[in-house]
Amino acid sequence: MAFANKAFANMTFANNDIPNNDTRFGTALVAVASTAVLVWFGTGLYPKWPLLWFAPLPVLLFASRNSAWRTALVAASSWLAGSLNLWHYLSVVGVPPTARIAICTIPALVFAVAVLLFRALLRRGAWWSALLAFPAMWVSVEYLFDLVSPHGTGGNLSYSQLNFLPVLQLASVTGPWGISFLLLLFPAALAVGLHLRNSAPQQAMRIVGVGLGVIAVALVFGAVRLAMPASGQKVRVGLIASDEPANVNVADEGSETARLFRQYAAEAESLAARGAQVIVLPEKLGVTVDPDTKETDALFQSLADKTNSKIVVGLVHVSPPVKYNRALIYAPEAPRQTYDKHHMLPPFESKLKPGTELTFLHELSGTWGVAICKDMDFTALSRQYGNAGAGLMLVPAWDFVLDRWSHGHMAVMRGVEDGFSIARAAKQGYLTVSDDRGRILAETRSDSAPFVTLIADVPVGHDTTLYLLLGDWFAWVALAILLFTLVQLCRLPSRPPIVSRTTANS
Repeated sequence: MAFANKAFANMTFANNDIPNNDTRFGTALVAVASTAVLVWFGTGLYPKWPLLWFAPLPVLLFASRNSAWRTALVAASSWLAGSLNLWHYLSVVGVPPTARIAICTIPALVFAVAVLLFRALLRRGAWWSALLAFPAMWVSVEYLFDLVSPHGTGGNLSYSQLNFLPVLQLASVTGPWGISFLLLLFPAALAVGLHLRNSAPQQAMRIVGVGLGVIAVALVFGAVRLAMPASGQKVRVGLIASDEPANVNVADEGSETARLFRQYAAEAESLAARGAQVIVLPEKLGVTVDPDTKETDALFQSLADKTNSKIVVGLVHVSPPVKYNRALIYAPEAPRQTYDKHHMLPPFESKLKPGTELTFLHELSGTWGVAICKDMDFTALSRQYGNAGAGLMLVPAWDFVLDRWSHGHMAVMRGVEDGFSIARAAKQGYLTVSDDRGRILAETRSDSAPFVTLIADVPVGHDTTLYLLLGDWFAWVALAILLFTLVQLCRLPSRPPIVSRTTANS
């Protein structure tokens, strides 16, 4: 333990002193182990939100005093080790080994490049650029990944902060990008400050002060936003799910689908009797095939007419030869509406045709929208609903048991970004009702009873956020900062490390 403490202290030694050979391996080991443990528990399926704020710090301190190749090796190996917290989950859900390796390796390489950029600017005396380049590099890659990936914002660091509600409010201004930026700005400010604490203490204080000041402003904004009362009329929503072995998979066409729909209809009638104005069922319950859809329509339309409730039913609809992941929306004495899922989960839904249209219910309480499961992983689609004034999103879903918290709660951030509440009913997940501040108003696991039901009152007032007005502006700011710091890197000459007398005489 004494050796480890000495090694960590060596990482923070001022003026870029080169460590002695007998501590070099120790500092590397401490940096890798510390960051890996913090990443392991600070990200993944059930992240502990405080840990990720400190996770990069040991590697950044190591980078300030070691060579580029050692820094790259330590940075990549530490993040890779921490990212292996997803290996078991990816295996269980059927992700091929090559894809699993890529999912764990690519973030590690991005982290290594970001740390190397931080180190290079620090060595050139561009301390402010080093402070900004590290988070800007990561956020830029996150944004570009979101533009091209079939998984949207999956893997974004901001989701580690879903339980830290004051910081979560920043999503209403910057989207997820500002949260990721703050997460990495904090350790970068500490690392630069510790690097300069002896050689330039006043500069160190300014850099740390600015970094902490920006975070403090974000926290104050979040606290004020959380203290503001919810706007809009409240609507009573009901959610239903069943994880029974006979019910959890997509029911076969015909008698099995009819049986399952009747059971869900009975539960829906019970919720309506308790005052539910809208009832949401999970994604892909069964299969209906044109033209044999009359039985399904008759069942749920008559229920909507009888109870005066809206009912959202998730199913696979086949209009030969095309298949859709569809939600059917039944309203009292009104034509049935449909919504087809936009974003399919590869490879499991690769044979289903994506939808292109939005679906709205215009009610006295406000505008409601409909999306399905993975659609809520994408900022652009939710922003379309927000710009249309949606105050409540109704979301049939289906999770993978292990990711019931992480994937189920990704949708919560969309509500903060775009100013709407969410009612999400997932098989093998949670039944969740959240408001436009990201507060969980009601929640229960879908496996806690043969048929699980949840009823809650949720505000439907739409909140026009800055993120709705300006979109991904902060991601573009991060890209501009990255470009500027790369220019700085090319323009400034490298400075040799300052070797202390102790090191020189050893």
